[in-house]
Amino acid sequence: MTRHTNVDVPSMTGTADALSDFLARAAARLSPAPPPFYSQAEFLGLNGDHALQPEKASLAPAVTPRHAAVLVPVVARPEPTILLTLRSSNLSNHAGQVAFPGGRVDPGDRDELDAALREAREEVGLDSRLVRPLGYLDGYLSGTGFWIAPVVGLVDPSYVLTLNPAEVDEAFEVPLGFLMSPRNHERQSREWKGTLRHFYVMPYEGRNIWGATAGMLRNLYEKVYA
Repeated sequence: MTRHTNVDVPSMTGTADALSDFLARAAARLSPAPPPFYSQAEFLGLNGDHALQPEKASLAPAVTPRHAAVLVPVVARPEPTILLTLRSSNLSNHAGQVAFPGGRVDPGDRDELDAALREAREEVGLDSRLVRPLGYLDGYLSGTGFWIAPVVGLVDPSYVLTLNPAEVDEAFEVPLGFLMSPRNHERQSREWKGTLRHFYVMPYEGRNIWGATAGMLRNLYEKVYA
């Protein structure tokens, strides 16, 4: 059974200038076209789960990654927020992790934007008519074998979601100002498959935003605010 929800909005104390500032920066600094597909020759300079590792060369994928796209939904409030999801605890991969709406680029998708909007409709019921594309972040190579094109979109705050419980347990907003503050970008490490891996973590109100999601948010900061 699907579930209808109005997402709880955190208290916000900013001014209307925060949204105007973000939009001006996004127009000037985001890429107007999707990132080129993954190239093995460019691996060392690409963004991805490998980017913070001391030894990157050994982490190059043995097979061509699968093509994916995510929507980075910036909600057009006076103090902008980013809409995130908590993946279903029943999923076989990345269960219970914070994520952007997104997934594989299917043969029927026109492009990465079409894929990201479709996935957002399927996962959380976000009406594509309420999303205005703003541009693209750098491509992101995940350790699970996906080359991800992150599409930044401005979302009308009047949206109402219908969560797909097979994929998403929850949707929530986090203030853009919090996520774009480098003091909230913690660098942590954990052993995975016998190797110490380094990654960003952005703890917020009891949730840990980390891994690929935090890596793409860090890229948003570097492209738009740094």
